[in-house]
Amino acid sequence: MKTILVAGGAGFLGSNLCKKLIQDNIIICLDNLYTSDISNIIPFMNHPNFKFIEHNIINPIDIEIDEIYNLACPASPIHYQKNPIETMKTSVFGIFNLLELAKKYNAKILQASTSEIYGDPAIHPQKETYWGNVNINGPRSCYDEGKRCAETIMCDYHKQFDVNIRIARIFNTYGKNMQKNDGRVISNFIVQALENKDLTIYGDGTQTRSFCYVDDLIDGLIKLMNSTITTPTNLGNPVEYSMLNIAKIILEKIETKSKIIHQELPKDDPIKRKPDITKAKQELNWQPNVSLNEGLDKTIEYFRKIV
Repeated sequence: MKTILVAGGAGFLGSNLCKKLIQDNIIICLDNLYTSDISNIIPFMNHPNFKFIEHNIINPIDIEIDEIYNLACPASPIHYQKNPIETMKTSVFGIFNLLELAKKYNAKILQASTSEIYGDPAIHPQKETYWGNVNINGPRSCYDEGKRCAETIMCDYHKQFDVNIRIARIFNTYGKNMQKNDGRVISNFIVQALENKDLTIYGDGTQTRSFCYVDDLIDGLIKLMNSTITTPTNLGNPVEYSMLNIAKIILEKIETKSKIIHQELPKDDPIKRKPDITKAKQELNWQPNVSLNEGLDKTIEYFRKIV
């Protein structure tokens, strides 16, 4: 069995990853519970292969491990903007500490990067070769630039110390174990509809995103970790939807008194977002399998239990 450290393991992606890996590996879950929820990992607490440590990766830690998945960082604007300094520290100091750990124990390390490194893209769809269009002083900069800096640090440790790195650029993901107050579009719309509140669309609703169901994304992360790819790799669903379309689909699926309302578009909010996953298809033999229709049904069922 491998010993795998999952930083941010009690969060949305982290808890789903722990569930997938726990049968065949020793899982050490690190989380400071800032935006995650201990309830996500309660099912694993008595599992012989699982250990939870409450810890902030801003601070160093020494655990002998074989692999590291770094998923530790607030990922939705409402959370990462609440404490931008802490967000930047998590991305920068956190990856330094985990890379030092990987270097010490000759462990593989995967960084959960993000489509946000592309900013408000001038290239569509976004390929890994695109350098991005990011405002370095905007409300999203603490997250965007923190993740960009973390990629640089990862690559420099690979070049200078031969650390075995993986970089996943994750596009919008949704599904079970999202928090009710997650602040991302699909969870927002579902919770609003279930609570008979109006669905809030920012701007005119023509801006687009591409949504990947969590099970597909987790499979992609594991395939990337088990590969030999040391350069950034897009993971996401290339099927593109407007915000208005998503809202209408959810209203059709949930019996509700909710209506659609519009509010001002936040500063630096990307107009388009769609991954080019040619690299993942060719080099990982990976692409999403869960349709939006199926994924939304599963996600609505999950939120009905917690709302």
